[in-house]
Amino acid sequence: MSVVEILLAAMVLDALIGDPDTIWRRISHPAALIGGAIGVLDRHLNQRPAQKLKGACALLGLVALAAIAGVGIARLPDAGVVELMLVAVLLAQNSLVKHVGNVARALETGLPEAQKSVALIVGRDPAGLDHNGVARAAIESLAENFSDGVVAPVFWYLLLGLPGLLIYKTVNTADSMIGHRTERYAEFGWAAARVDDVMNWLPARFSGVLIWLASMQPHAFRTMWNDAGMHRSPNAGWPEAAMAGALGVAISGPRVYGGAATDDPFVNASGRRDLEPADIDRAVRLTWQSWVGLFGIVTLIWWIF
Repeated sequence: MSVVEILLAAMVLDALIGDPDTIWRRISHPAALIGGAIGVLDRHLNQRPAQKLKGACALLGLVALAAIAGVGIARLPDAGVVELMLVAVLLAQNSLVKHVGNVARALETGLPEAQKSVALIVGRDPAGLDHNGVARAAIESLAENFSDGVVAPVFWYLLLGLPGLLIYKTVNTADSMIGHRTERYAEFGWAAARVDDVMNWLPARFSGVLIWLASMQPHAFRTMWNDAGMHRSPNAGWPEAAMAGALGVAISGPRVYGGAATDDPFVNASGRRDLEPADIDRAVRLTWQSWVGLFGIVTLIWWIF
């Protein structure tokens, strides 16, 4: 099987099955293995002096191991089947929409349940979120992680094969764990955050375009173009702004991380701020429509080449 054929099959497998919990209760998920390695390096190297250098060296070592693992797996007997399963596991469409959909169902039950549910997918303090804050957080997470968890892995797998996908997942996992602007990670996580920004630059913008095209809403493009740069992240603003414009809602805005309040501006500030579970459901449907567009593009690549 070619890289494109494996990717198409993996996208379908992920969309239909996702990540069954019964499997990962018995064995470690590849992302968990990557996270475990990052945690070990964090505990042993994240200390003065030269935290920035140590963090960069740690990331470089992990990236090298990911590349070696990718090349090694690709050379295994019957590597196509192993590679297909691994690519499917490292795509996150099914699990992403499932977790975000659970927030909508919990929000229908009550705020406490919704806060517990949204805490599984966002880094901000859920206790400080009201009904609208929970819905905004779920929609933001959905848009950002469609880029990080679906479009970017597809992009890097198409570009560099399995080594590229494993390198991307390593960098992205490192960014999520240590790439924070906190006292502990400002230096040690600097390299992870910067490399992740570079690797997500094009996929994030392409994700925004996919969401805009799937929505067929001119306002989605205008909002993406005008408001993406207002986001604290150089990349997350693109899919989030496209999603906000497509849904006609305001997202982002002030929030609390680690007990510290931020004064982030609203994206699509003129949009509706009174959000409901139905708005989350609309975002989920739009994400599936965007996935169909991505699948169609990969299919077109297969047909041409």
